[in-house]
Amino acid sequence: MDVLGLVRIRVRRGINLAVRDTVSSDPYCVITCATQKVKTKVVRGTCNPVWNEELTIYIKDLDVPIVLCVFDKDTFTVDDSMGRAKIDIKPLIECLRMGLEGLPDGTKVDRVQPSKENCLADESCIIWNKGGKMTQDMLLRLEDVECGQIEIQIEWIQLPGNKGL
Repeated sequence: MDVLGLVRIRVRRGINLAVRDTVSSDPYCVITCATQKVKTKVVRGTCNPVWNEELTIYIKDLDVPIVLCVFDKDTFTVDDSMGRAKIDIKPLIECLRMGLEGLPDGTKVDRVQPSKENCLADESCIIWNKGGKMTQDMLLRLEDVECGQIEIQIEWIQLPGNKGL
């Protein structure tokens, strides 16, 4: 298995998600990449859920999209879609390839602006952290829905013995 590395996705919270039940929703997130699928827990009765969950997927191909979908959990019918967004890891990978070492903790390495090519709702900063970790905070605007945003953080995890990117 030619795995390039892992991406840890911290799904923090949803903001102003669409109402899919009578007055609220029971949202959860599903993240897919190729054949992988990971899910958060369901948060009942809110359009502003807080998950604070870490989900990890492996990356074999940087061109395979990572898609975050939000659903409303229903008991007796198919779960309702509450939007989707693509997670673009390429800016984070580009910063990792710079080979930066010894930067002060919390250094902003790059800023990614919202555009038609990404699902960002606001500027996203890539930050150098202790121990050589680089993270990117993102506020994703959900597509195919009337409203809603998801706040996440992504981090690349290099596998031991792997030559890297």
